[in-house]
Amino acid sequence: MDPFVEPSADDVPVVPLTPAELQPWLDGQPERVRRWVGANAFEAAGGQALPLPEGDGGVGRVLFGLGESPDLWSWAALPEALAPGSYTLYPPKEDAAEDWAGGGAGEQAALAWALAAYRFTRYKAEEGQPARLAWPAGVDRASVRRQAEAVELARDLVNTPAEHLGPEELAGALVELAARHDAHCRVLVGDALLEENYPAIHVVGRASSRAPRLADLTWGDEGAPKVTLVGKGVVFDSGGLDLKTAEGMKLMKKDMGGAATAIGLAHALMDAGLPVRLRLLVPAVENALAGNAFRPLDVIETRKGLSVEVGNTDAEGRLVLCDALAEADAEEPDALIDFATLTGAARIALGTELPALFASDETLAEELLAAGRAVQDPFWRLPLHRDYRRFLDSTVADLSNIGSVRTGGAIVAALFLSEFVSDATPWAHVDTMAWNEAARPGRPLGGEAFGLRAAYRALRGRYRGGS
Repeated sequence: MDPFVEPSADDVPVVPLTPAELQPWLDGQPERVRRWVGANAFEAAGGQALPLPEGDGGVGRVLFGLGESPDLWSWAALPEALAPGSYTLYPPKEDAAEDWAGGGAGEQAALAWALAAYRFTRYKAEEGQPARLAWPAGVDRASVRRQAEAVELARDLVNTPAEHLGPEELAGALVELAARHDAHCRVLVGDALLEENYPAIHVVGRASSRAPRLADLTWGDEGAPKVTLVGKGVVFDSGGLDLKTAEGMKLMKKDMGGAATAIGLAHALMDAGLPVRLRLLVPAVENALAGNAFRPLDVIETRKGLSVEVGNTDAEGRLVLCDALAEADAEEPDALIDFATLTGAARIALGTELPALFASDETLAEELLAAGRAVQDPFWRLPLHRDYRRFLDSTVADLSNIGSVRTGGAIVAALFLSEFVSDATPWAHVDTMAWNEAARPGRPLGGEAFGLRAAYRALRGRYRGGS
């Protein structure tokens, strides 16, 4: 159901307030309202909602607490706090109306409302009727919708079980996206990967009954600046012959979360008509077990010509990414960003809700970090500490796919990827969880597109100006 409605006289007004705004607002209200607010201990704390009754027993207004430091997520608690019906936002001061237009509080509130309204309903129907928001005046509706759709697309892909989202279906998401935006999508399947020199992608996915593939989407003016996105698309990761434990394997349907994030971001960029030549590369594989599975200490070839010794078959994500990154780098893009659920080490360092950012280019890194802060979708930068490259040394190949030490795993993994990107290419690597382990307002349990909105804002600012 669309979480938005056109404004009407029947919408119930919602008055959002910070604690500092509460008393000045109360000073202008009748005594009965002041008494009601006091009797219900409403203090405008974050997430507090208080209906104000009318004489006929209905609800005349709803007060909503934004807390001391309002941000996007302060608004996200609002839909859950309201009874079914349609609501309109009403600034506490009439002279504050301008702040609600064009990227102000109104747009922030609408985006938060849309993100909070998300439900994954493929297998279970939504229960009840959700509250709906009348579009705030002056809000850029297209901007709100495209960002919400991008996040929802990524969430849906991550939440879909591997039984119904194999390599073919993940590549199919790019085919559908291309059709929607008049883009071109080419998919290499199975042995065609070997014929066109993507050996690492093939070797990781060959043991599955569902053939590996590389989906390659291009869009935009060929003469425009080249922006390339790469997403790790391991639809399920058993660990291969270095088999994961049952607990370690349980959430591995989300191991294509990097691809899902990149797909959602590509949708937002194309929908916004960004003046770039966009390319999206998704290696889609299942890391399975069979007689032809790759083995520990195998040496595999890569698209770049570097040989890689397999220290662990459960470090397969970097193997499929290295072929895609080598192809992306060959075009000398103006910006190259990859997203991947790559290491547990990044989660140990930063937790599950803060993606690790590695970057070879200071300008691109600062743009992404600043955008993340601006839209409450943060990254935390970790160093590409080149001295740790020695931990990838192999006695029989150009490098190993795992480090020779147990520490610094996220850095070592990023350094492995950097071997396939030239120093001249502005490149950023995002190591993400792609999963909310617990529900919070606007961020339900399950698949999540960490960093998507930040990257969207950064790229919009870089190639168009503004946010």
